[in-house]
Amino acid sequence: MLILRLMWRNALRHRLRTFLTILGITIAILAFGLLRTVIGAWYAGVEASSASRLVTRNAISLIFPLPISYKDRIRQVDGVSIVSWGNWFGGYYIEQKNFFANFAVDMPSYLRLYPEFVLPPDQAAAAMRDRRACVVGRKLAERFGWKIGDTIVLKGTAFPGEWEFVLRGVYHGRDRSTDESQLFFHWDYLNETVKKLIPRRADQAGFYMIGVVNPSLAAEVATEIDRTFKNSLAETMTETEKAFTLGFIAMTEAIVIAIRLVSFVVIVIIMAVVANTMAMTARERIGEYAVMKTLGFGGPHIALLIFGESLVISMTGCAIGIVLTFPTAAAFADAMSQYFPIFNVEARTVWLDLAAALLVGTVAAIFPAWRAVRIGIAEGLRRIG
Repeated sequence: MLILRLMWRNALRHRLRTFLTILGITIAILAFGLLRTVIGAWYAGVEASSASRLVTRNAISLIFPLPISYKDRIRQVDGVSIVSWGNWFGGYYIEQKNFFANFAVDMPSYLRLYPEFVLPPDQAAAAMRDRRACVVGRKLAERFGWKIGDTIVLKGTAFPGEWEFVLRGVYHGRDRSTDESQLFFHWDYLNETVKKLIPRRADQAGFYMIGVVNPSLAAEVATEIDRTFKNSLAETMTETEKAFTLGFIAMTEAIVIAIRLVSFVVIVIIMAVVANTMAMTARERIGEYAVMKTLGFGGPHIALLIFGESLVISMTGCAIGIVLTFPTAAAFADAMSQYFPIFNVEARTVWLDLAAALLVGTVAAIFPAWRAVRIGIAEGLRRIG
């Protein structure tokens, strides 16, 4: 108890210096936590992927469509339990800055394939009856203040023109990693309209979502699907939903690496700041440590005091930084919901914060402790300041 009391009192002896150091650690931990959360948000789609779902697209590129007739042949592949299909619509609401993910999908099969999109039964039934119906996520509805029955007009980019939809359902995510900022509507409605306006683009799907009977069959089923359409006019590439999502992330891998590096640079910088603080503290107390040695305190006791003081400062700043991370992340999520629909502070991030603070506190005290332990009593008593 005496040692702990000494650690605490030593940490508060120079209040301004300690306050500024704790403030620096708090800001560093806050920045580190937010940067790691951004990385987690980047990979949120991967975490939400199901091992029992496959995605089939054109082998050349995702921008090239596939014939809608492929759905019947895919159903015949052994191991396939359900087939759905869709097109990226690429519309925006009123202004281009109001952009969000929106798809034309075969809604009955899509909702069965994605049980994490939880829709009240009455709303699901209403959405199936209305050809112009659309379903949106809870966060998207809150963002624009949409309510059931509202007419939503999207301006198309991939499919030009103004498209009217009636909001028939608002889904919420079954899991924390479920994206609640999407809009999807009936593929048939899109196809019927395209037949009138752009006949050459009708009866085509941008991608197929496929459910497999058993996740262990995913590779075998994917190979068989691609073999089925080998040497056709539109060859396919089938992969797991996770691999499909990682393909998009790979396009921005340099950004993710840069964010990772910055997060670690922040820790290195604050480690240097804390090390400087502890070095100044140890230098000022050389005379005190010499007196303690004359009273019978050994090197381990003195080292413990220095390490303890460093850890008290770093862990205090860490605790404050962690507490501030949650409201700051919530505010960031509200402001950046268009780009990061899933922005949750994970338990792993908190553990990384604690590990970083422990590392900073420990490393920063190594040299001051080594110096204080090695200095002789006579030399220490000669030191002033």
